[in-house]
Amino acid sequence: MSSIPPQNTSPRFYIPSLDGIRGIAILLVFFSHAGLDRIIPGGLGVTIFFFLSGYLITTLLRRELEGTGHIDFKQFYIRRMLRIWPAFYFVLIAGAALTVFGFLPGVIQPTPLLSQILHFGNYYAIFHGNAGTSIGTGIYWSLAVEEHFYLVFPFVYYLVVKVGVKARGQMLILMFMCVAFLAWRYVLVVEMDMDDHRSYYASDTRVDSILYGSMLAILGNPVMDRVRFSDRVWKLFLVPASLALIAFTLLYRSPDFRETVRYSLQGIALYPLFTAAIRHPDWLPFRILNTRVVRFFGWISYPLYLVHFTVLRAFLTSSFHPVVEGALSFVVSIILAYAIYRLIEQPIAKLRKKHSHPGPSQPSGRPEVILAGPAVPRLGSDPAS
Repeated sequence: MSSIPPQNTSPRFYIPSLDGIRGIAILLVFFSHAGLDRIIPGGLGVTIFFFLSGYLITTLLRRELEGTGHIDFKQFYIRRMLRIWPAFYFVLIAGAALTVFGFLPGVIQPTPLLSQILHFGNYYAIFHGNAGTSIGTGIYWSLAVEEHFYLVFPFVYYLVVKVGVKARGQMLILMFMCVAFLAWRYVLVVEMDMDDHRSYYASDTRVDSILYGSMLAILGNPVMDRVRFSDRVWKLFLVPASLALIAFTLLYRSPDFRETVRYSLQGIALYPLFTAAIRHPDWLPFRILNTRVVRFFGWISYPLYLVHFTVLRAFLTSSFHPVVEGALSFVVSIILAYAIYRLIEQPIAKLRKKHSHPGPSQPSGRPEVILAGPAVPRLGSDPAS
């Protein structure tokens, strides 16, 4: 593992904390799915990935807009397709083929498979379930949420900036949108008594988890903006308060709270945690994010997400002890993810660099920053996580 370099080998300043955050998030998701969901918050891993994606994508859009005065939407979507589609469609088609030929249990049906191919599998799953797809691919609902965000947000952000709305105004718009999404979740869960899957899987109820990351990219961005508070304030108040808020969202078990306010509070708590982790990777508890093992899991987090639940489900049919099943699933998932990383993701990454745009220079006194690793979340968990 120690010999694997990050995809971006530029000598410029590098932020390993972001890969470390991915690594922690994918481990939360894996071990939650492996049967430890009562003690491992896989759902928090999903929210972290959503937040990270919003932060990275909006930072890239902001850098391009400030550096060139416009956004090349064609190049943006080419980069997104090259980042997400190759590994996704490879795993999806491979899983369907293995199912059709009897190597995996289940039956493939055209409509549910098509819903995954066209990235509306989250809504199909809400109303029809995951029957008719490869085992373990139901968690791809979160990729659909991501795709819907990519389709709409860049245009909205561009228009808001072009009409002259400054950073604080942009922040207020996003805050209003997040409050609106929270209110909509409340209506669905409390007033309409909808199933939990409706509030957990749908883009119209979960995209605010991405928008909280966009807020950080727009105002108080740790790689583009100046520090607003002293280190003492961050260490003694903001970071501890954020950790306490995260703990509260995990410990308070009210079903209505968990499907409504929980996502909003976690988004708010992640704002200062991401800022501190990026600006001060040497602080506790952020040092673990910069260890090579944790960063390794960040580098392979996307393919690991794509394959891990299928592997876990496949091992359920074995006669091994559950602990052995979990250990074997972990090893096999890592091997498959690493193979996809080396054989698909890294070659495609070289092609994707040709469609990159330079950003503006950093604020005075701050080194140029590389956003560590691939700019897309890898996600998915159970509503009960």
